[in-house]
Amino acid sequence: MPLFDVTIAGELNLDLILYGCPEEIPLERELLADDFKMTLGSSSAILAHNLAALGGRVGFITCTGNDDLGRIARERLSGSGVDLTHARTLDSIGTGVTIILPHGKVRHMVTFPGTIAALKASDLDMDYLASSRHFHLSSLYLQSGLTADVPKLFERLKNSGLTISLDTNDDPDDRWGFPLYDALPFVDVFLPNERELLRITKKHTLEDALHDLSPLVPCIAVKRGAQGSVVRTADEFVTADPVLVSPVDTIGAGDSYNAGFLFAWLQGLSLRECAYAGNVTGALSTLRPGGTEAFRDPSLLTDFLARHNFPAPAAKRA
Repeated sequence: MPLFDVTIAGELNLDLILYGCPEEIPLERELLADDFKMTLGSSSAILAHNLAALGGRVGFITCTGNDDLGRIARERLSGSGVDLTHARTLDSIGTGVTIILPHGKVRHMVTFPGTIAALKASDLDMDYLASSRHFHLSSLYLQSGLTADVPKLFERLKNSGLTISLDTNDDPDDRWGFPLYDALPFVDVFLPNERELLRITKKHTLEDALHDLSPLVPCIAVKRGAQGSVVRTADEFVTADPVLVSPVDTIGAGDSYNAGFLFAWLQGLSLRECAYAGNVTGALSTLRPGGTEAFRDPSLLTDFLARHNFPAPAAKRA
C-alpha cells in the first residue's frame, strides 16, 4: 500500500490579511485597517492542510526560510497531519509572504516570493513523491524555480504509476505559456477557476474554453465561485450547484475546493459527487478568515460536513 494518498511539491508561506482598507490606496497616508489576521497561506499548503484535515495522507516537499514566518507556517501545516519530513530550511532566503487586502468580492494581493521561488527539481526526493497514489501541483508560475522542470517531473511520476492533478493558479505575467501545454498531457485532473481557464485558452465563454482544452486533459473541474462548479470529461458534462453560505472570507476557497474534489476522486466517487464535495469544502473555507482556519476548528468541520452530506464517508469527523 502506498505511504501517502497524495504527495505535493509546493510553496509554503503565510497570508497577512488586512481588512477594511480602501480600494484606492493613496500615497503618503497613514491608513487604518479594521482587522488583521495571520493565516497559513499558499495554494499548495492550503490544499495539503485541508486534505489532511479531511483524513487524507499527505506528504509535502517544500522549503522555507530560517525565520519566524517559516517556523509558524511549518507548525500550522504539520499540525493538520501533513508530513514535512522532507521540508528544507534555507538560511540564505527569507520565507515568502502574501499581503492581502480584501474588498468584498475582490482583493489586492502583493506577494514577496522569497522561498516560494526557491524550490528546484534537484531538491525533490523522487522516491518520496512516488510513494503515493497521486501527485498534485499548484502555483505553476509562482514556483519559478521548479516551473521549467514540471513536464519532466509529471512524466516521471506518471511512469511510476501515479495519477496527477494541476492547478496553475494565477500567472503574474498573464502569459499562460510554457510549460503548461507541455505538462497537460500528463495531467489526469485539471482544476482551474473560470477566469484562469478563459485566460489560458483566450476564449470568451466557458463552453468554448472547455471545448478547446478538453481534448488535452481527461478531466477538467472548473471552479465558478457562487455559481458552483462544472466538470468536463470526454463522456460527461456535470454541473454542481453551490453550497450557499454567508461568506466571511473567500481567500483559499478554490484550494479548499481542490481538497474536497481530490479526496472524493481518490475514493472513486462519481464526478457529480466529486464536484459537490469540492463545493462543500470550498464553502466551508469561507466561514473563517484565510483558507485553513475553518478546517482547524474540529467542531465546525465535523458539523458542516455532516449537515451538507459530504459524499466521502471516510472523511475525518473530529
